[in-house]
Amino acid sequence: MDHTLATPNTATPAPALAPREQETLRHIAAGRTYLQTARRMGLSTHTVDAYLRRIRAKLDINTTAELTRLAISLGM
Repeated sequence: MDHTLATPNTATPAPALAPREQETLRHIAAGRTYLQTARRMGLSTHTVDAYLRRIRAKLDINTTAELTRLAISLGM
């Protein structure tokens, strides 16, 4: 499964993530918990959860492991 963020030369790009969604994805991929991510970003854990739900919906990814794999493959 090869998901990529929207780039000009990609035949079927995945929807682009908002900057805060990208930041959330980086934190989760780094192994941080929702609470750690929320504190670093100055958000509530509910907001972090909302960002992750949107990311999963946009990229059609269901698990944290898949999100982490994607983030690593994108160099996040």
